[in-house]
This record gives sequence, structure tokens and C-alpha cells, in this order.
Amino acid sequence: MAGQDRGPVEFVVDETGGTVVMIDGHPQSYVDVDDPALLVFEYVQFLAAVVDALPEGAVAATHVGGAGLTLPRYVAHTRPGSPQIVLEPADAVTQAVRQALPLPRGHRIRVRPVDGRSGLRQLADDSADLVVVDAYAAGRVPAELTSTQWFTDVARVLRPGGLLAMNTADEPNRRHLARLHAGIALVLPHTAAIATSEVRKGRRFGNTVVVASAQPLPLTAITRRVAMTAFSATLLHGPSLAKALGSAQPFTDTDAETSPEPPGVEGWRVR
Repeated sequence: MAGQDRGPVEFVVDETGGTVVMIDGHPQSYVDVDDPALLVFEYVQFLAAVVDALPEGAVAATHVGGAGLTLPRYVAHTRPGSPQIVLEPADAVTQAVRQALPLPRGHRIRVRPVDGRSGLRQLADDSADLVVVDAYAAGRVPAELTSTQWFTDVARVLRPGGLLAMNTADEPNRRHLARLHAGIALVLPHTAAIATSEVRKGRRFGNTVVVASAQPLPLTAITRRVAMTAFSATLLHGPSLAKALGSAQPFTDTDAETSPEPPGVEGWRVR
């Protein structure tokens, strides 16, 4: 998978003591080792909203993409004892993060230095309550994580009622998102999408978190939790989501594409 030969990792400490993890010149994670519940990026707050909508107690989580391990830290903090697998091919990134931003004591986070496609193939059927896909190389979602074949394998790993939560990014026209969503819906027909109002209305490039399951989603719980985030955001599902995205052909392994190139981050700030 793309991303194994990533550029150098940079750690940028802000005025509050939190750390931005920069990879390939792009902000990948924000970590406060003393407060794992502090989530700064909007899409991470949306992913956390999905985590919080799961039934109480420990959850078996698989994360495709690691970087600063922000969400695994959050899961370990809010749901102690949760067994978590992180598929992160850039072992040098993981080692740098572990040294600069140590994981909490007693965690059950296992990072495997393997790409998402081959790493997921090694996992047992019905082994995860949650699969989080948040993997980027040079600021773009790798093409191999957008195809119908990939999502079919994700569905295999999910337990009945388990959730997929995928962070992706797109231009205002949302054509890449529409094709990605079409592939997801083929194998996990109950879907929803979370985005800020500006992104949802097509006013700027930005992130969308797609949520999917083989069974009906806990929409009330997710919607309530999204409303508690620090961002003006909405959750679309059913006919509203279909209308927003329009019709599209799903990606396959033969025509899959990376997500669009993001705008420059010069002058980027956390707060």
C-alpha cells in the first residue's frame, strides 16, 4: 500500500502542550498524551462520535492507518480494556510516535507494520465491532482503500451490527466521495455521512466521515453525539444522502483512484 516510504515525521508542539504530528508536510494527528479525550481535528471528533454510539463496554476495534494513534488512545481511554489492532505500514512513523508520544499504561493497542489490504486479509471473520479507515499518503486516501473489493473484506471482518467509519476527503463536487460511497453501500447497505456544514454544502474541500453497517445504524445516538462536537456539522442518511451525492459507479480494483489532492497547508494552525 502507498505510504510505506513516507517522508520524515515532525512533531509540532502548540501553546497548550498538545502535539501535531506532521507527515509528508501534512497534519496527520493531534495528540495530548495527558488528555486522550481532547480531539482537535473535526473528522476525529466525528469518528469518536461513532465510537461513542456503540454499545457500552470494551469494543474490538481495527484501525487502518495509525499516525499519532489519536483515536486508539481515545478508545483506550473511554472504553478501557478494548482490544485494538492498528494496521500502519510505516514502521518508522510508529516508532517515532511511540518515542515522542508514549502510549498509556495498560493499553491493548497492537500496531502491525503492514498495509491495510494485506493486514485486513489476515484478520478473522466477524472479529471487529468497529473498523476505522483513516489512512493517508501525501494527504490522499490510497486508491486500494476505495474499491468495492476492499469494502467487501471490511464487511467480512465486521461482526453482525459492527460499524465501518471511514474518513475521506474530496473536492466540493464530491464525485470521489460519491463513487466511494457507492462501493460501500453495495456490501454495507445502511450508510450515513458526517461533515461540517461548509463541506456538506460543497463550499470547500474537506473531510467526510462515512459510517456503514450491514444492519441499521444507531442514528439517534450518532446524531446526538455529533451535535456535541465543537463544529457545526450534520449527519445525512437515506434519501437525503442519496440526493446529496447523486448516482455514481463504485470503484473497483481496476479503476480505483486516490482521493483528490488537498489544498496547501502553508500557514496551517491547530487553533
